[in-house]
Amino acid sequence: MKFMNEDFLLETPVARKLYHDFAENQPIIDYHCHISPKEVYEDRKFDNITQVWLGGDHYKWRMIRTNGVPEEEVTGSASDRIKFQRFAQALPLAIGNPMYHWTHLELKRYFGVDTPLTGDTAEEIWKICNEKLATPELSVRNIIKSSNVKMIGTTDDPADDLAFHKLIAEDQSFGTKVLPSFRPDTVVNIEKPVFPDAVAKLAKVCGFAINNPEDLKKALTQRLDYFCAHGCKASDHGMDAVVYRRGTADQVRTAFEKAMERKPLTVEEIEIFRTEMLLHLGRENAKRGVVMQIHYGVQRNTNTKKFQTIGADTGFDTIAGGGDGIGLARFLDALAQDDALPKTIIYSLDPKDNELIDTIIGSFQGPECPGKIQHGSAWWFSDTKSGMENQLKSLANLSILGNFVGMLTDSRSFLSYTRHEYFRRILCNFLGKLVDNGEYPEDYKMLEKIVSGISYENAKRYFEL
Repeated sequence: MKFMNEDFLLETPVARKLYHDFAENQPIIDYHCHISPKEVYEDRKFDNITQVWLGGDHYKWRMIRTNGVPEEEVTGSASDRIKFQRFAQALPLAIGNPMYHWTHLELKRYFGVDTPLTGDTAEEIWKICNEKLATPELSVRNIIKSSNVKMIGTTDDPADDLAFHKLIAEDQSFGTKVLPSFRPDTVVNIEKPVFPDAVAKLAKVCGFAINNPEDLKKALTQRLDYFCAHGCKASDHGMDAVVYRRGTADQVRTAFEKAMERKPLTVEEIEIFRTEMLLHLGRENAKRGVVMQIHYGVQRNTNTKKFQTIGADTGFDTIAGGGDGIGLARFLDALAQDDALPKTIIYSLDPKDNELIDTIIGSFQGPECPGKIQHGSAWWFSDTKSGMENQLKSLANLSILGNFVGMLTDSRSFLSYTRHEYFRRILCNFLGKLVDNGEYPEDYKMLEKIVSGISYENAKRYFEL
């Protein structure tokens, strides 16, 4: 079979029909990513392929390092051409890694390049890509338009003024919605060193002092309203683990005061404070119809020396393991008891949590919409071919796969929209095998509903777009 031809990953006639007839041309709702709204508004043009491919991409940095490349030629002062060369030399060795597939889909779709990237072909591909990037066709906005992206959900701090979101919304020439997502981690994860400064910054934006947890709740509510006024559809909460530990008002206040004074906190204090804040935000999300996304299971900055020299989000995070199904269920239950459980999407970095999540979400569904509580798509280290297949299999086994809201890029790169294509191909192959095995009828009317739903329609309905 030709390398990555038009039937790539589509193993059967049914799978090929599902993809080409029902999935291939569906629009994209990229409801969670980390791209810059400033670069969208300014319609940035990149000088070379390294800027758009390797800038800020910890997936690629991690892979290059694994090939024995010094940090200077990964994130350091080496030229963009050298960094691209090191990536090109490492990539052919990464057989089976989704990075290999993503990279070549991006080369094919945006640059018309079918030649595999290697150390030997790097110079030719460098020139082709850079010539294309110099044209208006591959400005940020035109990349988004050509990818048929209808909505982008960025990730934004509560203190952000959302200036560029406002400017994009006012620009009638650009049809894609770029909506903020409320990400209050800096003032919820009380154990982090940034907490006191983040609280001070939030107080300045809100125009009143934050002297206690109730002030902080008031400030978060005020900023959530501000985000909603600018189109916010989702909040996002990243944490090492989902815990549920209730405490008294005095215990919450004590934890807050100690953190503001930069004093050490006990595990109990951290968990009590975080639980209190997340319950508050869950209730406020429910009142406003905001989807609550929970990302957990991360062990961050595991390499202390690298963290101290390069910083966070540079490729040194890992799977934490040990998902706490009891804590997650109790958290959802506390909100459900008060009829205050918002639409919620749950992601674990540990693929062993697939069944855990899928059994928990079945306990908290509601009539507000199909699939009110979602198991998020295979995330980060799990968004491999097998990781996606396993997530789909678990969700199909234990829930209603047809209500799934599907893929997102979770990326900092504007070329990552081909990840939706990658996912859709894997989805259609998974469904096609069920039909071929006699496990589901060859009913294309219903199969079209399922495929178009997971590719686009379910997310459109779920986020009320």
